[in-house]
Parts: sequence; C-alpha cells; structure tokens
Amino acid sequence: MKQGRAVVLIWSLVLVALVVLELAEVTHLFTLPVATVFADPVSLAVSLVFTTIVAVTGAIFIGIYISSRFLGPRGFSPFEEEMLRMREDLAELRRAVEDLRDRTLGPPGAGGPPRR
Repeated sequence: MKQGRAVVLIWSLVLVALVVLELAEVTHLFTLPVATVFADPVSLAVSLVFTTIVAVTGAIFIGIYISSRFLGPRGFSPFEEEMLRMREDLAELRRAVEDLRDRTLGPPGAGGPPRR
C-alpha cells in the first residue's frame, strides 16, 4: 500500500471513531452528568489532561500532514503549465516580429528607411 493511501485510511478511521464518539456523546450513551465531573476534582483534572493530550497530538499530526503537503515535491498545476506555454508562445511571436521587421526594414543601422 502506498504511503498516501495509508495516511488517508488512518485519517478515515480516526474520523469514523470521532463521529462514533460524538454520536455516543449526543445520545448520552456513556456520559457522566456534568455535576459529577465538577464535583470530583480528580476526574475534572484527568479529563482536562486527557483532552489536552488528544488535542495536542491531533494538532501535531495535522501540522505534519499540512507541512509535508506544502514542502513535498510536486509539479506545476495545469494553470501554471498553461501560463508557461503562453510565455513561450509570446517569446516566439516576439522573435517572429523582430525577424519580419529585420527582413522588411533591414537590420538596425543598415541605412534603410527610418524606424518608427
């Protein structure tokens, strides 16, 4: 399996697990009442530490993924390729116009008709 597909598969599994967790939270499948959490300082501290660790880990993985996408080697986009082709076409047209001008008016300084 290619590395890109493995990353997509892992992220898909993580997202599915988070959706299941959120649905369980919304349906009160395994939640504790809020008063119980705030009444017990140990459970509040554990939940805050756990949430912080999960958030930081997720932020690190997202940062690694985004930076690898930005810094990874990639080719030109179709728009950029079209712009490069247009630049080459413009350079060819400029050479053709100068060649035509040299043939009709003569090279610069050859004593032909005055250039405009």
